[in-house]
Amino acid sequence: MIWHRGELGDPGSLDPHKAETLIESNILDELFEGLVAHNARGELIPGIAASWTIDPAGTVYDFQLRPDAKWSNGDKLGADDFVFAFRRLMAPATGAPYANILFTLKNAEKINKGQLPLDALGVRALDEHRLEIILEQPAPYFIAQLAHFTAKPLHRKSVEAFESDFVRPAHMVTNGPFMLKQFTPNDRLVLIKNPYYYDAAQVALDQEIFYSLEDRSAALRRFMAGEIQSYDDVPLEQIDFVRAYLADAFKVTPSLGTYFYGFDTRHKPFDDRRVRQALAMGIDREFIADRIWGGTMEPGYSFVPPGIESYGAPATASWKEIDPLAREDEAKRLLAEAGFGPGGEKLEVEIRFANSENHRATAVAIADMWKVLGVETRLLGTDATSHYAFLREKPPFDVARWDWFADYPDAQNFLFLCQNDNQALNVASFGNKAFDTLMHDAQAESSPEQRRLILHKAEALLLDEQPDLVLLTYRTRNLVSPKLKGWEANVLDNHPGRYISIAP
Repeated sequence: MIWHRGELGDPGSLDPHKAETLIESNILDELFEGLVAHNARGELIPGIAASWTIDPAGTVYDFQLRPDAKWSNGDKLGADDFVFAFRRLMAPATGAPYANILFTLKNAEKINKGQLPLDALGVRALDEHRLEIILEQPAPYFIAQLAHFTAKPLHRKSVEAFESDFVRPAHMVTNGPFMLKQFTPNDRLVLIKNPYYYDAAQVALDQEIFYSLEDRSAALRRFMAGEIQSYDDVPLEQIDFVRAYLADAFKVTPSLGTYFYGFDTRHKPFDDRRVRQALAMGIDREFIADRIWGGTMEPGYSFVPPGIESYGAPATASWKEIDPLAREDEAKRLLAEAGFGPGGEKLEVEIRFANSENHRATAVAIADMWKVLGVETRLLGTDATSHYAFLREKPPFDVARWDWFADYPDAQNFLFLCQNDNQALNVASFGNKAFDTLMHDAQAESSPEQRRLILHKAEALLLDEQPDLVLLTYRTRNLVSPKLKGWEANVLDNHPGRYISIAP
């Protein structure tokens, strides 16, 4: 039984400590299992940890691991495997772009900055099957963080023996429901069932094949031909067709994801708040959501997407309710004040994006809207791998498209992206002391209500500064064959292969 699964592109890395994108997350979740996992509905369930206790202060976690947990080569999996992985994640030499996700661990940030040795990390093996984790301070979202790909265990012997080549099919040792058999870049990645997985008897699939399909139209044709049984998107220009002829297969679901344009705040004129605000105000988000994205996205006016229970309704841009024509006038005034427009300089902007039909159509529409403000816009599309590598390397740019999907359902997981000490994920290279202070205050706040209020202030500050122009709130668009059983819609858009089967 094989799940033929279309994916939006190639993974940049299969090393859990080097991965960055949703593409990689989808694959790593099949290969590795952390202390906790997600079920088919996106709910947290025990993973390698059978159970755990928390001390009254909320900072010391004692995890009891499954005694039957094994690696795909038959080796026993124990607490030391997690200690090794967490230390490697925080080691400065690893250069993990996502290390700060787990700065919740005791001494993690200081270790990652080279200020303390690795053995100072608040993670230790109490015995073969007991793992203790100590936090810097209580974090209500910590258990949810442990489902992220940065929190997976690693097989120490293979990592040390093969170093960066441990991710090759011949060397990779995993502990999830599947293991890596083949990876052909720009074509396919083949996973096969892991016979040593503790729940292998309940895994129906023999194989799971990910096909690299950045071209949405080509993916649709392959889906209709039965060559793939699922795909994570649809081409915008064919949404009406898909709704008419593939209604049973087309799944549109609310999602904890935000679609951004990031400004490079390191250089002029994008270091000027007035320019950023003007460009943000000059966009008709309702038109883009309805006409460009066919009603499969929501207009975005908040940095944090709606739907996070602990946060409530997010803050929104102060000009959200202003009449579009009045908003346009204010945008022109701000640009003139910054020295652009009639009698001033001509503002030229280059938009970079991953070269899919959907992102290009969005960029074309925005360029037309900015033209009304007197802005000349150039478009630069590259393949997804190159685009995300560019964002990772952080050379100078004007505007770059990016997005963010919740690693765990907490507002902090969105707002921390703009902290000055989070340069690996801070696309805009934004730095603001008041914002950083609010985020650190929220981290130290024990009252859930006070923490929520502080985070709302932080979000309002971001919306005033606009380092990242919020465009849309995601609704996931999936094509799912009726033959695919066990696939359930959820706000995390997480669909583990261990629950999937294929009907005849």
